[in-house]
Amino acid sequence: MSLTEQTFTLPRLNEPAPEFEAVTTQGPIKLSDFKGKWVVLFSHPADFTPVCTTEFGGFATQATEFEKRNVQLIGLSVDSVHAHLAWIRDIERIFDTNVTFPVIADLDTKISNLYGMIHPGASTTAAVRAVFVIDDTGVLRAMIYYPMSAGRNIPEILRVIDSLQTTDANKVSTPANWQPGEPVIVPAPSTPSAFETEEEATEKGLDYRSWYLRFKKLN
Repeated sequence: MSLTEQTFTLPRLNEPAPEFEAVTTQGPIKLSDFKGKWVVLFSHPADFTPVCTTEFGGFATQATEFEKRNVQLIGLSVDSVHAHLAWIRDIERIFDTNVTFPVIADLDTKISNLYGMIHPGASTTAAVRAVFVIDDTGVLRAMIYYPMSAGRNIPEILRVIDSLQTTDANKVSTPANWQPGEPVIVPAPSTPSAFETEEEATEKGLDYRSWYLRFKKLN
């Protein structure tokens, strides 16, 4: 069976992220090693490529922001550890930073296939640009895929993590373009008895826009 004839499956949101063991630039790791921490697993097509280099520089320079959110960064490509290490040295030189997170050497594409990173229409030999956000219980919470030509927006990945952590803690949702500190959305009423008038919502400190759309500020 050719690569293009194979059936590819993707991991599913709100289910346990597929477990894996891997060789990395910082030694062997397992996904379960990071239980209790959030994980951002991100793939790149190949070492020593221009767009990927800028992305790695972006992740490296923002590493402390991920650490503040209890997030472990893990990179991945189908290149070798030796190639990764040589490339990392160049990234650190170009961006005057340190790459402090492990990078998986997925030479057999086992993890790439497990996470649905190999897309024959984009590349038959390399993992596409993908980001997987896994929470501190090991559940997959977000997936973002990018075309080969478009570099990732690191602040947006941080914003997604901020949203997930905020909504988990407060049982709310976040609107489009939300940033930390801005109003959030309270759940829409699910039964007739839960419906409230604009006056009732206002008395509770809610910003009433419609019966299904009400905002509030978090303390």
